Amino acid sequence: MGDWTSIAFGSIYFALSKLAKEGFIEKVASEQEGSRPSRSIYQITSAGRAEFLRLLRVVWSEAERRHFAFDIGLFFTEALPVEEMKGYLRERMAQLQATVQHVTIHRTEQLAQEYMPRSAAVIFDHSLAHFQAELDWTRDLLDKVERGEYP
Repeated sequence: MGDWTSIAFGSIYFALSKLAKEGFIEKVASEQEGSRPSRSIYQITSAGRAEFLRLLRVVWSEAERRHFAFDIGLFFTEALPVEEMKGYLRERMAQLQATVQHVTIHRTEQLAQEYMPRSAAVIFDHSLAHFQAELDWTRDLLDKVERGEYP
């Protein structure tokens, strides 16, 4: 899930604690393998299932509006020399191209795993569509700058 969420591995413990305090999950067992630290096993409660379904329905029913820090840079474009801006746009394109390539390869590797859920393919495709659109937009902006149409 690290490919499509920003959940840090270590933060899962805080989240589990919070979910348990709110009554959405309950600890049902602990187990330990060898000298490794013990591991707690949780199960979802009926209140947790209801909250999960409520949140899931919210995600499906609302379109997200994204705000991009890059747009602030676009607003103040004229503060930079044009050649410097072109360099940043070329670097941005290189980063986006590398990201598209990485996600494409990683998608193939991950989908080859038998445990990977079918939904993973469309999630990877969604990410790739966004990165590709950003790459296309950046390329178009650089073309406008090079033709003198912007800024």
